Amino acid sequence: MTPDLLHLSQSVADLCRRAGAFIREQVSGFDQSKIVTKGLHDLVSYVDKESEKMLVEGLQQLFPEAGFVTEEGTVVNSDASVEYRWIIDPLDGTTNFLHGLPCFAVSVALARGNRPVLGVVYEVSRDECFRAAEGLGAFLNDKPIRVSQATSIEDTLIATGLPFYKFNHLDAYMAILAEFAQHSRGIRRWGSAATDLAYVACGRFDSYFEFNINAYDVAAGILLVREAGGQVTQWLEDGDPVFNRETLATNGHVHQQMQAVMQQHWQSGFQW
Repeated sequence: MTPDLLHLSQSVADLCRRAGAFIREQVSGFDQSKIVTKGLHDLVSYVDKESEKMLVEGLQQLFPEAGFVTEEGTVVNSDASVEYRWIIDPLDGTTNFLHGLPCFAVSVALARGNRPVLGVVYEVSRDECFRAAEGLGAFLNDKPIRVSQATSIEDTLIATGLPFYKFNHLDAYMAILAEFAQHSRGIRRWGSAATDLAYVACGRFDSYFEFNINAYDVAAGILLVREAGGQVTQWLEDGDPVFNRETLATNGHVHQQMQAVMQQHWQSGFQW
């Protein structure tokens, strides 16, 4: 079955808004004793789990043939051989949420093989819903969006994420960070990769880079950037950035410039 991506993206956006409304309701009365530690600096709460359950149940109804890649383990069909898979982060920016920082999002992508063909990022605190469908453009609250027009690193505002549970290759990463810090308008660490990518898509950020990142963090945002006219690759190669744990997303104009800086310090094939 080939889904109607435009109609489906609108339905998924509605579903993400409902999950976001649930998350928003939990902010003021959240019980810190219900935090579970999955690993060093890797936290999860009942809010993540309930949001994911809500999303999985809704997506099953919208497109029952699709499999799932989920962060919190609400897996219905994770078989990689299925043609379509939902890739879900029910609360991207959990640590922000737990500390009362107003930057966290619901992220849902539909991938055909490894290629996202539908993506929705709902930024909960700002009530901003970004959505895209392959070949049909990208939208913010139903208005078309485009990437920025900056043409040099000196004119870019760059988003990134800092390593938080694996610290191999940290020296190389910090060297890249230092280069960009000295030669750009600034660097922001928002704490939500999905939001970072959505902001590249609408031109608030000019670029975003991060390594050791998961597919559920970036899949929806990658499509947003592409459909808004930007470029997304691995750091040094033009390969698939969804499942290869490194993402460079730009407005397209500064992509090669950023790769050239990265190439001075990074090695293709670094293992995570």
